[in-house]
Amino acid sequence: MIAKAKGQFIRISPMKIRQVIDLIRGKDVMTSLAVLLHTHKGACRPLTKILNSAISSAKQKGLSEEQLYISRIIADQGPSWKRYRAAAFGRATPILKRTSHVTIELDLITK
Repeated sequence: MIAKAKGQFIRISPMKIRQVIDLIRGKDVMTSLAVLLHTHKGACRPLTKILNSAISSAKQKGLSEEQLYISRIIADQGPSWKRYRAAAFGRATPILKRTSHVTIELDLITK
């Protein structure tokens, strides 16, 4: 692992983030940024910010973007916000607004 970045308490469910994560897992950084730019999902914006943070950390160590690939990317579940919605007959039904913790690790491409 050369560089690591975390995004915590992202207000998107982990299942929705994992759909986008599966598109970029194992790819080089430049390809991953292009995929995130052209994918129309809500999870792309926070994932792009976290990936740019990991790239910036690698640049501080003197590496360029062409040398890096995503070696590990995971989306774990964070705490859920508990809310209630009115239902029939004076009842209330619970709603879980899920959050996510995303971790991205970059490594060097070996040729």
